Amino acid sequence: MAKPSYSNLPFYASLGLKCGLEVHRQLDTAHKLFCDCPVRPYSPEYHAEILRHMRPTLSELGEYDPTALMEFKTHKQIIYRLNRETVCTYEMDDAPPFRLNRDALHRAMVLSVMLDLNQVDELHIARKQYLDGSIPTGFQRTMILGINGLIMCNGRRIGIRQLGLEEEACREVSDRGHTRTYMTDRLSIPLIEVVTEAEARTPAEAADMAGVIRKICHLSGLVRTGLGRVRQDVNVSITGGSRVEIKGVPRIRQIPGLVHFEALRQKALLEVRDLLRDSGVEPGAFSDDLDVTAAARKHAKRLFQKRLSRGNKARAVILRGCAGMLSHPLGPGRTLASEVSDRIRVIACIDDMPNMTCSDDPDGPTALFDEARRKAKAGPADAVVVVAGPVRDVVTAVQEVKNRMLEALEGVPRETRKALSSGVTSFERLLPGPDRMYPDTDLPPIVLSQREFETAEDQAPEKLWDKEAAYLGSGLSQAQVDRLLTTDQFRVYDEAIDRVKLRPSILAYLLVDFRVGLRRAGVEVGALDADLLAALFGDDSCASIKQKDAAKALEQALRDKA
Repeated sequence: MAKPSYSNLPFYASLGLKCGLEVHRQLDTAHKLFCDCPVRPYSPEYHAEILRHMRPTLSELGEYDPTALMEFKTHKQIIYRLNRETVCTYEMDDAPPFRLNRDALHRAMVLSVMLDLNQVDELHIARKQYLDGSIPTGFQRTMILGINGLIMCNGRRIGIRQLGLEEEACREVSDRGHTRTYMTDRLSIPLIEVVTEAEARTPAEAADMAGVIRKICHLSGLVRTGLGRVRQDVNVSITGGSRVEIKGVPRIRQIPGLVHFEALRQKALLEVRDLLRDSGVEPGAFSDDLDVTAAARKHAKRLFQKRLSRGNKARAVILRGCAGMLSHPLGPGRTLASEVSDRIRVIACIDDMPNMTCSDDPDGPTALFDEARRKAKAGPADAVVVVAGPVRDVVTAVQEVKNRMLEALEGVPRETRKALSSGVTSFERLLPGPDRMYPDTDLPPIVLSQREFETAEDQAPEKLWDKEAAYLGSGLSQAQVDRLLTTDQFRVYDEAIDRVKLRPSILAYLLVDFRVGLRRAGVEVGALDADLLAALFGDDSCASIKQKDAAKALEQALRDKA
């Protein structure tokens, strides 16, 4: 199968694709956001464990956030692994927050300037509910610093809706059954969230937008770099679909495929909706379920042998008029049955796969489905889904099968989805609503001074697009410009360019491509700085030196220094 063109604007315009980003980036501070705990490299070492259960709370309007209610249905017990060097009573919700980290605030203000945001002069700290357990308090403290900014991407002005400063969440260690385990070393590290407008017209443009924000963050010199310190939430919708958030994408190169297949998934779900409606399927078609424990033990013993121990049950859900619908393809290796299975795995916590069987599966236990149909007085046009396990989990699973089919009648549910290695996504949770946000009662508003704004303005470097234009005008390729900025070698380049006689393109080659090759060959490159380059190539005779000769001279100098 040919790889799709992620830049095919007419195709994605025909779908009505809209895509925006929420880019999260850790700030390079010594301490966490609301306490003096140090920021340390991630480690598996821990000295204690704490067990907690999460409960949803009412919003100011007396309503529950649907995501919080969904998480509560999972009956998860949350285990936190604590390293005494990186966690304190504040983070465990045993003490109120301490003072705000002003270094983190200043760094976020500089980035606000770089994103051309209109900065607020008074910060109001809010609480954002997180019932998945990733924050022990059950909420994240967050604040908005600026709104209505812009970036330039491929000659287009892309709107930046807002920049927020907030606390980082825990690192997930495992999530099995009803137990989820976290490490707390990452918890409360200062984090910025850059939210773009939904102005990416193709999957490739979405990745390009993320790339621009990445380069702005590197240009600032104020953020942490490396895997695990940055991630993108990608919001995708098509005409007739819904906003779906693909959560925590760690690498920009994953974005185009994820956006492409999410757009096709939504298109396929709209096709399923139309097929169901054309077949006359109505909400009452999913109301029947029945106990099939004996039949499952008889006809599906191998499939369900781990989940049909003493006291466990199997139940069948009858989906009237839905034969063939569960096998409708939604993407590579994904069908409507996959969507139903996801809900059972996440919400009912039946995560030994396969966690269900359905009558659309040609290899499924046909005799079990036939017996379920006979008991329910159903026919061959009716689909059957069977789940098995502990009674409480099966009751939850049955309800989730019905809920997901009701959503199929409506089209595309608003969800947060998880990126899979295959390039597609799976259900993670329902998309949160505004009821998850409410004012923080522990911290007063923070009034920003004119001097703080002026300091941020003075310390902000030149605009990324101006710097890129200057680099390109000197003869560098776009690839070299991108590599200089994202490997942070632009600082050495800027310091060396007026001190060496090399052509700019050769200097850039030495600092990015050749430097990487040397390091892979085991050559120590720590001494590769502007002083060394000036000593080697500061003579006028170096103006005509060839790239390969410059590389050979640099390698020899580094080996001599080792």
